[in-house]
Amino acid sequence: MHKIIIDGENLTIEDVIKVARYGYRVEIAEEAKRRVKAAREVVDRFVDEGKVVYGITTGFGKFSDVVISKDETKKLQRNLIVSHACGVGEELPQEVVRAIMLLRANALSKGYSGVRLETLETLVEMLNKGVHPVIYEKGSLGASGDLAPLSHMVLVMIGEGEAYYNGERLSGKEALERAGIKEIELVEKEGLALINGTQVMTAIGTLAVYDALMLSKAADIVASLTVEALRGITDAYYYKVHAVRPQIGQQKCAQNLNRILEESRVTTRQGELRVQDAYTLRCIPQVHGASKDAIEYVKKVVEIEINSATDNPLIFADENRVISGGNFHGQPMALAMDFLGIAVSELANISERRIERLVNYQLNDLPAFLTKRGGLNSGFMIAQYTAASLVSENKVLAHPASVDSIPSSANQEDHVSMGTTAARKARSIIYNVSKVLAIEYLAACQAIDLRGMYELGRGTKVGYELLRNHVPVLDEDRIMYIDINKASALLEELVIKVEEKIGELM
Repeated sequence: MHKIIIDGENLTIEDVIKVARYGYRVEIAEEAKRRVKAAREVVDRFVDEGKVVYGITTGFGKFSDVVISKDETKKLQRNLIVSHACGVGEELPQEVVRAIMLLRANALSKGYSGVRLETLETLVEMLNKGVHPVIYEKGSLGASGDLAPLSHMVLVMIGEGEAYYNGERLSGKEALERAGIKEIELVEKEGLALINGTQVMTAIGTLAVYDALMLSKAADIVASLTVEALRGITDAYYYKVHAVRPQIGQQKCAQNLNRILEESRVTTRQGELRVQDAYTLRCIPQVHGASKDAIEYVKKVVEIEINSATDNPLIFADENRVISGGNFHGQPMALAMDFLGIAVSELANISERRIERLVNYQLNDLPAFLTKRGGLNSGFMIAQYTAASLVSENKVLAHPASVDSIPSSANQEDHVSMGTTAARKARSIIYNVSKVLAIEYLAACQAIDLRGMYELGRGTKVGYELLRNHVPVLDEDRIMYIDINKASALLEELVIKVEEKIGELM
């Protein structure tokens, strides 16, 4: 079976996708095991010596000044988990839960957290055997780490809470028993080490940035189909236009469009049908390209975060030191996730305006709403309504979460990131964008069929044929949501097939 080896240093976004969505097994690198043991020895030594260290022999948050006796330190860790499991709202999807477990295990593998190796191995065993804790989406401030949602993960490790196993929702205790996994008793530092980190926002964000990268490429292909459907002018994509304003994403997008549209016989040159196109066609490189640059920035932030130690305190075994810091603060991810949501929402904004140009007979020379018998048939009229509804919702969702903060823990934790809220909003925006692009995909191919012009570009021909293999031409009205969902589900395959034909898109 395929596997991913974690060492806290080299996990990639693609690795997270493989584990979260495709069930790859996870193993802990031998060097990581050595580091974990070394950090644990420091914790044990401090406990034996009776040192006062935050989270090990003290309470948490505002209770950091309360010293806990040695015989109560295990109860302290259990109490931490059960008291912090305050998540509410919908359950996080299984792929997100798997990503959370993987990222927390990878962070612990760095060897700065002080957990026992057997505790880390229990988490990995749950992941490999498909014991998926029930984790609720709301309740994290994103600044003492994702305390509430991660506590729901740890509940199952100690035989509490709830989990799914083989598709059945069970008590945490029964899920572990059925999977043949022994529940653990948390010892000093372990409860805090398992929940004090940014892994929920980062898990959601990792999946989101992967999907955003895919949607960015799909948007270029779908837009190219619209360019053909509207007989767009390709001079606007000429490389010298973009060389004199060398924004990286803009240049990449223009190159993509030229390659996708190569050999097309249905596009035009300036002055052939009209002097210039509307912005939604002419400015595709500028708009899509700016989103590409933003997504690339977010990708770099995520790549750093998935291999970071984000709990508190941190154990530096080489110096025999335990230092209390603030790596749990989610501000880097919060800003990045807000930026991601804004960037991806723009792909839908311009897509919806292209849909309008396709369906509005006042803006083109096609049948109104892309149907031959308008009046009897409504064609794509309400599909455009749906796209408009989604982009309007995205405008609300794109309002930054990171500009908000609210004090907690009696003002000890007096600035928080709201990073998990930002990540969840970005995920919702990405869902909406996929549906808007699906509607444009359908509308562009419908317009091409109405024109009867099939001498398409090397990339657009692949895209057109893929859709028509799954969704027939709309000759008369039918249930449209089925087509929209089919087209949305094809977007990743669309990118893969076009790349097979013309090479990797940027």
